Amino acid sequence: MYDPERENMEHPAAPKGATQTSATRVGAADGEQLLSLRDVLRTVWKRLWVVVLVALVFVGAAVGLSLLQTPVYEASAKVLVSQELGGDAQAGNLASNVEGLQQIVQTVIVQIEIRPVAEEVIRRLGLQASPEGILENLTVEQIETTQVIQLSYSDTDPERAQQAVNSISEVASERVSEVRAGASDITATVVEPAVVPGAPVSPDPVRNGLLALGLGLMLGLGLVFLLEYLDDSWRSPEEVEQFSGVPTFGVIPKFEVAKVKKRKG
Repeated sequence: MYDPERENMEHPAAPKGATQTSATRVGAADGEQLLSLRDVLRTVWKRLWVVVLVALVFVGAAVGLSLLQTPVYEASAKVLVSQELGGDAQAGNLASNVEGLQQIVQTVIVQIEIRPVAEEVIRRLGLQASPEGILENLTVEQIETTQVIQLSYSDTDPERAQQAVNSISEVASERVSEVRAGASDITATVVEPAVVPGAPVSPDPVRNGLLALGLGLMLGLGLVFLLEYLDDSWRSPEEVEQFSGVPTFGVIPKFEVAKVKKRKG
């Protein structure tokens, strides 16, 4: 026979909050924990020495390697490419002439970066280098949409870099001036000779140190959170309550037995 009172005695009603506690336990068991900003800052502060150590190692390595490298200097010269129109050139064709001159500038750049120019530079300066090595250290580019070409030469000796780029500019100007384009003459004039560079372009210890600092800080922070993730020890009663969902009623302190030194009689 069904007895409601007996059923209630055998299965007492669950107290208020029991459902929430079970849900909290399930959520904790599933590992669904949200880290607050305070937890993140506490984690970083606890292992701040790791971040500092990694950053210092990266900065020291970057600066040290930069100082061990041989400095490289770069000297630059500017050459103006112009075109003298013949007597039969018409003023109405000025726009087309300007457009054609831009194409001529690109052609001149190609004519500078050729083996005969490098061989002539080696002969004039008496360099112990190959034409391929000269062209490898040479950079030729047009300055935006102007008729000016910038020649840059890199070398471990600043004076040799200056002499090389000035000689290349002179040889290129002589060769370009011999080119004929219809009724017009193409000329290349050195408008700004190179000077001896005062500071190397590479390596740059300051820039390398700053880049290494940023990389070291990121890797250090990543290492801190990795160590925190691998650490499965309980560090506070609040953390135990957070993961278990059960309130803490007491904490057993850690006892240390003091060592008593025996006096010699």
